[in-house]
Amino acid sequence: MPHDPALVEDTRSWLVKASLDLRAAQHDLEALPPLLADAVFHCQQAAEKALKAFLAWHDEPFGKTHNLEELGRQAAALDSSLEPLVDRAGGLTEYAWKFRYPGQPGEPTHEETDQALALAREVYEAILVRLPAEVRP
Repeated sequence: MPHDPALVEDTRSWLVKASLDLRAAQHDLEALPPLLADAVFHCQQAAEKALKAFLAWHDEPFGKTHNLEELGRQAAALDSSLEPLVDRAGGLTEYAWKFRYPGQPGEPTHEETDQALALAREVYEAILVRLPAEVRP
């Protein structure tokens, strides 16, 4: 039975935005000099949008939040196998604001940024395999 086209499109839209954030983070890392603060922001955004895609697919409402712990708990309630990953991904939450405003601490290290990108990709891939092929970008 075919899925609701509106649901497919909404879910795909979240995944497209998540994939663009992953690309932006990679691009920021490759810049000379690297834009590390911007890269970790995009890592948080990619994980957030991937989780929102999963929740959207399951018709699970979510608010306007950047809190990956909250979104992760909702996702894990639908698929408990996500729990270890979303527990780790919760640490990306602070990148939604940390390093983004004057007066905030300097910049993340290159190693921290590499780890954030690897984790954001892991979240994105974990969500992709749990959704039907027709929603994938």
